[in-house]
Amino acid sequence: MSTIKANTLLHSDGTTTTQPSIPALDQRMAKAWVTFNGNGTVAIRHSYNVSSVVDTATGTYTVNLISALGSSQYAVIGGTRWSNAIVGAYYDYNLSGSFRLLATTPSTGAATDPDTVQAVVFSN
Repeated sequence: MSTIKANTLLHSDGTTTTQPSIPALDQRMAKAWVTFNGNGTVAIRHSYNVSSVVDTATGTYTVNLISALGSSQYAVIGGTRWSNAIVGAYYDYNLSGSFRLLATTPSTGAATDPDTVQAVVFSN
């Protein structure tokens, strides 16, 4: 098996190219991810393909994407740094430009605002 390593790819005329797309891998890669402060003023810490996070109620957040997903069928995995909170994701099949997260306390099911919330989105 051969390996090609390059920092920059050029067209034959010397102009730069866009980042290569590998279709077989594109289906398996995250379309967006975010980690943000969920307690107090919501603030994105780091992200990919996320334009904003809106705090809609205690423990409930809407994550808005820069580029909409190619399908309204997608999977979201959420997490939190707090040991006393879990994050669930729910979505509307008619939306591909945003998704919602809900953070709850496992023992009571009550909505809560964790210090740190993370989410990753996969779609075809």
